[in-house]
Amino acid sequence: MLVYKIFRDSEWQALRNDGQSTGSPIDLTDGFVHLSTGEQASETAAKHFACQANLMLLAFEAEALGSDLKWEPSRGGALFPHLYRALKLNEVIWTKPLPLVDGQHVFPDEVS
Repeated sequence: MLVYKIFRDSEWQALRNDGQSTGSPIDLTDGFVHLSTGEQASETAAKHFACQANLMLLAFEAEALGSDLKWEPSRGGALFPHLYRALKLNEVIWTKPLPLVDGQHVFPDEVS
């Protein structure tokens, strides 16, 4: 199963340069890296990245993240994947731009 992380361009560049990332400012505040399932990703984009351009969508294999990945209740009691360690560049399965069209982020077809 794939899980996803939305990064601003600067966060994506930092991951590429450093080889790992502890995430965005909210991740640092909360003490874990917020991830989303395919079903949750568009709502995450709308809630936390509304009208923001230059975003990247990164895909990770949930099982490969190991025991540091926890499924915890969040919005409406839904279980969200939270990673209690840094993301590593070599764990990225793929990255794709997340274009903003008419105020909505357009997700790749394979994200569902």
